[in-house]
Amino acid sequence: MREIALHIMDIAENGIAAGADCIHILVDEAVRENRLRVEILDNGRGIPPEILEKVTDPFVTSRTTRRVGLGLSLLKAAAERCEGNFAIDSEVGKGTRTTATFRYDHIDRSPVGDIAGSVALLIAGHAEIAFVYTHIINGKDFVLDTREFENETGLSPADPMVNFHLTKTIRNALAELKG
Repeated sequence: MREIALHIMDIAENGIAAGADCIHILVDEAVRENRLRVEILDNGRGIPPEILEKVTDPFVTSRTTRRVGLGLSLLKAAAERCEGNFAIDSEVGKGTRTTATFRYDHIDRSPVGDIAGSVALLIAGHAEIAFVYTHIINGKDFVLDTREFENETGLSPADPMVNFHLTKTIRNALAELKG
C-alpha cells in the first residue's frame, strides 16, 4: 500500500468485520526519536490461536469471499523493511491489537498519507462504530472520540456535512501539531 493511512483503514475494517463496536487508532510520530508507531485496537471476536500464528501469511484468511489476505502481511513487510517491528496480539472474545513501528526517516517508509480523510471515511462508513483516534507528534496529541463528539454536540460524525467539517478539524489539528 502506498500510504500508512490505507493500512490503518484495512486493519480497522478487519476489526469491524470481526464484530467490533469500538476501534482505537493510534498514530505516534516521534520524529526526535526517529520512530513512527501505528496501533489499531478493536474489541471484536479476536483471532483463534491456530489462526493467529499464521495470520501474516498472505495465503491465510478467515474470509470466505477470497482465498488470500494480504493486509497484515503487507503491513508486517512494510514495517520490517523500514527497520521496524510488527506485532499482533489477540484474545478470543476480547479483540485484537495490531502494532507496527517504522524507523521514521527510513527512505522506504511510506508516507502517513491522508490520515484525516481515512479516519473520516471510516467514521462516515460505520456510523454504528465508536472510533477513538489519537495522533501524537513529538509528544503533542490530538484525540477524537466519536462517542464524546456525539454526546457533546448531539450530531452524528457520520452525517456528510458534519463529517466534512470533522475532516477539516482533523487536518487543522495535525497541521498545528506539526507547527
